[in-house]
Amino acid sequence: MSQDVHPTVIDRSERAASPGFLLALAVGLVAAAAAFSFLPREDASRLLVVLLALLAMIGVLALFAYAVGFLQFSGQSVKNDITKIVSDTSSDGLLVTQGESRVIYANETYLALSGAQDPGGVRTVERLFSGAPEVSEAIYRLAQAARENRRGAEEVRVSTPLAGTGSVGWYRIRVRPLERLGAKRAALWTVADVTHERERHENVFQELQHAIDFLDHAPAGFFSTDQRGVVTYMNATLAGWLDYDLAQVGLGGMKLSQIVAGSGAALIEAVAGGPGEVRTEQIDVDLKRRSGQRLPVRLLHRVAFSNEGAPGESRTLVINRTAGEEPAEDLRAAEVRFARFFNSTPMAIAMLDAAGVVQRSNAAFAKLMPSALKDNARSLFAGMNDRDASAVRGALEATIAGQTDLPPIDIGADGGPSARLFFAAAEDSDKAAMLYALDTTEQRTLQENFAQSQKMQAIGQLAGGVAHDFNNVLTAIIGYSDLLLANHRPTDPSFQDIMQIKQNANRAAGLVRQLLAFSRRQTLRPQVLQIDDMLSELQMLMRRLVGEKIALELKHGRDLWLVKADLNQLEQVVVNLVVNARDAMPDGGKIVLRTANVQPAECAGFQEPLLAPAEYVLLEVGDTGHGIPAELREKIFEPFFTTKEVGKGTGLGLSMVYGIVKQTGGFVFVDSAVGKGTTFRIFLPRHVPEPAEIAPKAEAAKPAADLTGQGVILLVEDEEAVRAFGARALASRGYTVIEAASGVEALQAVEENGGKVDLIVSDVVMPEMDGPTMFGELRKRGITAKVIFVSGYAEEAFSKNLPEGEFGFMPKPFTLKQLIETVKSNMG
Repeated sequence: MSQDVHPTVIDRSERAASPGFLLALAVGLVAAAAAFSFLPREDASRLLVVLLALLAMIGVLALFAYAVGFLQFSGQSVKNDITKIVSDTSSDGLLVTQGESRVIYANETYLALSGAQDPGGVRTVERLFSGAPEVSEAIYRLAQAARENRRGAEEVRVSTPLAGTGSVGWYRIRVRPLERLGAKRAALWTVADVTHERERHENVFQELQHAIDFLDHAPAGFFSTDQRGVVTYMNATLAGWLDYDLAQVGLGGMKLSQIVAGSGAALIEAVAGGPGEVRTEQIDVDLKRRSGQRLPVRLLHRVAFSNEGAPGESRTLVINRTAGEEPAEDLRAAEVRFARFFNSTPMAIAMLDAAGVVQRSNAAFAKLMPSALKDNARSLFAGMNDRDASAVRGALEATIAGQTDLPPIDIGADGGPSARLFFAAAEDSDKAAMLYALDTTEQRTLQENFAQSQKMQAIGQLAGGVAHDFNNVLTAIIGYSDLLLANHRPTDPSFQDIMQIKQNANRAAGLVRQLLAFSRRQTLRPQVLQIDDMLSELQMLMRRLVGEKIALELKHGRDLWLVKADLNQLEQVVVNLVVNARDAMPDGGKIVLRTANVQPAECAGFQEPLLAPAEYVLLEVGDTGHGIPAELREKIFEPFFTTKEVGKGTGLGLSMVYGIVKQTGGFVFVDSAVGKGTTFRIFLPRHVPEPAEIAPKAEAAKPAADLTGQGVILLVEDEEAVRAFGARALASRGYTVIEAASGVEALQAVEENGGKVDLIVSDVVMPEMDGPTMFGELRKRGITAKVIFVSGYAEEAFSKNLPEGEFGFMPKPFTLKQLIETVKSNMG
């Protein structure tokens, strides 16, 4: 009876040894040796040489064949036999193909997977999976990798397993090129049946899904948070209570403070423990539904701490304590109401023992004084300075001793949080005390800001008043100097003395301008400008100012908005800040100027209470100098305040910066750390220009070379020296001058002259009647002559009080030439 025998292994790469060839080779060698005995000696010698040459050639060819792999020794054969046994018995199906479809090797497992009955029935991997359309793309990618001598791997799922058993099959298929198998392209295919592995994974996944489902729909809520307070997991029960979508949780988009009402999040985050410790706390708080309604709950909050003491992710069980969720017990209901009241009140409450250890506290206390709850010591004095700790300790001891009506204690400040503490005896213990605390940080900040604002305003008014009066004096000095210079030749001995008087008067005028800048009463000529363009033009000047030991870096913001400011004054602001930064780094360092756009939503990130949300252009000037101590920071913008040596600074640089920025409508803030450096931040409001503002401006007409003229000029000035100088200067140029010391005198003078006035030059601030009031009265009386106002204050300081009409403006102090040119340009 015959029986079919299936091939166990197909290997067309083997070459069997030939015993017949070996026997024939031996007989040939024996015959050659016998032939030598029958030949003559000479012929035998020649034949021996030929035979040796032939054997030498065979040896060389054998060595060459071994080098290229055509010839192998018995040791290599043994090694190949071991490798073949491993391949033949591998649990993965192995197939070696050459060219497009020639099979040169297939092991037992592959034959079983392919169901081949004979060598001719062995199919390539492409043909083996050709009946499964769902894996055609993956098989094509592998075949393409084999053609291109690349590695490839795919995991496929077929609805009909290759073995024919089961409802589905999973296979992991790999292909890699074989470089040492002849000249033709060869590839090794590996097919592994991973159906059982995938089934095991799916079973584990199903069990995990069941566990998650059990936790999700448990009758209690559950959530987990990380160190940053981000909710990383929340079960469906709790999400349903709070009316949140589970898709919002676990993606880092929800914080603990979003689901816990009031300051409850601070109470939860205040749970502390030692290295390697696991702490479980029972906390009664209110959660916050998405609608804003509160949900009273009890938390069983567990946190495990690492060996370094860092907290891990929490495991928090949530029990709903809403009426109707628990048995209706009066005691339990009262407990819930008290817990909600205790943790929802904005006043911080804590119970302390005689040593100041916090026995119990509410959420507001955890938020106000987190340092007291950071470690296991839970000491009220943690984080307090010596002065505050001494005062609090004295009040605590007095309370424990039975004293009542103790005055409140204010602690904190110095740039940090502040609070007002009230102590009272605990009713249930004579060795404990109750602490009630109110957060006064915002109130104290407002008080300090208001006091500083009032102080700066008072200083500004004083500086402005002094500058105005000083400008009158300087106008007279500069004016009479010009009159003297006009009557002296440069060769006169007194000419240089008069020039010195004028130059020093101009220097004093510069100091007065800085005072007016601080008091925001100087004249600005705003224009639409791009700050980056201004910095680029100033770059060479600033590099010369800072020197070689200091690096200067500019970081321009992208698509920077426009601002409206006085270009010259803004340049002075930047130069002053750069010079101050240079002086703070005598041994060298780095200055960085940065610009950026600031959106309204970004303003809160600068933590400056005075910075109203709006669109700003930010200009930062930062250095790596010695920094500014905190006690000096609030004084740096005051006039004449300086930390430089005598003779090296006037103390007006930063006050001028402050005044110019404020008058432009912006803000200036300073951030400094001793030993690390200082950064000044200037916020200027964004300006959206009208088309007329960005149109090219026509060049101003040059003043006429001939400064003489004719006409009647009414000169109104309460300062006699200034009035006398102006009258003399104008009269010397051919004008008829009518003088008046006040607005009332000016009206009388106009009436006496019959209203014949061609130009009016008037001071602004005068006794009896000021310049703007006089301007309105003249218009009422039909006087249409042009008016030029003269003042030591800015034009904007009084222009809003003027009636409608055209008028000119000339700031004090002015020179003789400026006066004559202004009058000449307004006549006619």
